[in-house]
Amino acid sequence: MIMQKVLFITYFWPPSGKATVHWPLRMIQHLPGFGWQPLVLTADEDTFSSQDESLLKEVDPNLKVFKARALEPFDLYRRLLGKEKNAPLTSSETISTTNRGLRHRLAIWIRMNLFVPDARIGWYWNAVRKGKQILRSENIQAIVSIGPPHTTLLVGKKLSKQFNIPHIPVLIDPWVDITYYRDFKRSKPTLALDRHLEQSVLEKASHIVFVTESMREDYARRYPAIQNKSQVLYWGYNEESFHDYTPKSIPAIEILLHAGNIFDYQNPKTLWATLRKEIDKGRNLKIVFIGTVSPGIRQSIMEAGLSGRTEFKGFLPYQKMIEELSAASYVMVCASEKRHVPGKLFEYLRSGKPILAFGDDNEEIQRILDETKAGMIFPYTSLGQEFFDRVHTFQTKLDSVERFDRKIIAGKLAQILNKAVVQ
Repeated sequence: MIMQKVLFITYFWPPSGKATVHWPLRMIQHLPGFGWQPLVLTADEDTFSSQDESLLKEVDPNLKVFKARALEPFDLYRRLLGKEKNAPLTSSETISTTNRGLRHRLAIWIRMNLFVPDARIGWYWNAVRKGKQILRSENIQAIVSIGPPHTTLLVGKKLSKQFNIPHIPVLIDPWVDITYYRDFKRSKPTLALDRHLEQSVLEKASHIVFVTESMREDYARRYPAIQNKSQVLYWGYNEESFHDYTPKSIPAIEILLHAGNIFDYQNPKTLWATLRKEIDKGRNLKIVFIGTVSPGIRQSIMEAGLSGRTEFKGFLPYQKMIEELSAASYVMVCASEKRHVPGKLFEYLRSGKPILAFGDDNEEIQRILDETKAGMIFPYTSLGQEFFDRVHTFQTKLDSVERFDRKIIAGKLAQILNKAVVQ
């Protein structure tokens, strides 16, 4: 088989433990089986995300990985907050709405208005320079860029234009109106520039990949020209990660697990009262969080009297997260908006554990849960009581979940690449 080459532009790459790593990592693993040889352009260092050294074992030693120097603003943010240079930062901390300190608010204003499209724009020029070197030395037939950060999509557009190579941007999250912007003010010039950049990438792209149908539909309404050149490839799960997976149960304890970062705008405030009520009735419930938890959610849990029933485990390597998932009784996912299908939903589905979801007007999660018989979704104002009343009736249809295996998704990406290079 003659392999065609595709350059992946992704800011996050192992050993970064950022969730955004997993989709490109698994696509790159599986694409050679579909006739495509990937190469990677990434940042030399990710100083913000937690590190997961175990992911390095998942990278083919023969894979060509090129790195361009990153210029990140987070040391400035640390100085504004009076933190040490190498002090850890969390996503929920940097965009917290409960922190009203002057320095924090100044840092937020700088981030929202001076870094366009995002805080990684300092990587753009070095990445373009490195990308040009790669394209001059390698016979690349297509470029795939992964955003966020959406700076990577700008790198892909620039290289595509200069070398006349098809560019396929992948939007894991929306761009201009990404959820965490909604509680912060951005100036009119900033918004105008950001919209221009977004539109230019989408209009010049050969094909566009979204990870939710609702996001694709929303973008197609705003930019009708992309209707016939966009496709949905779900976030999915990695079947190999579940090779030794065995669901466990802990006698007499019911564990409700949330994995992944969770922010103030994802706080199911009324749920905590429901859990307190169930505990008071004699139910032995425990809440476990993996990942960062926002200050607002921690406060709500404390006010509900659940501090003694809650464990915050922080960041865990991916396989450790799967082990925790195996011991959970139920799992929780909180959508940030109606276009959002959290990536952890797919690991949850594969685990077979009952899923408690929260999300306002999120018909896509509703449809997935209905099709797989895996759980229920509630609006954020709901108590969620019905889930606990019915929890033992949920039996996930694993044969309906198989379509979310990333190997199958990689095959669909290969079809998009094949189509792009013959146009």
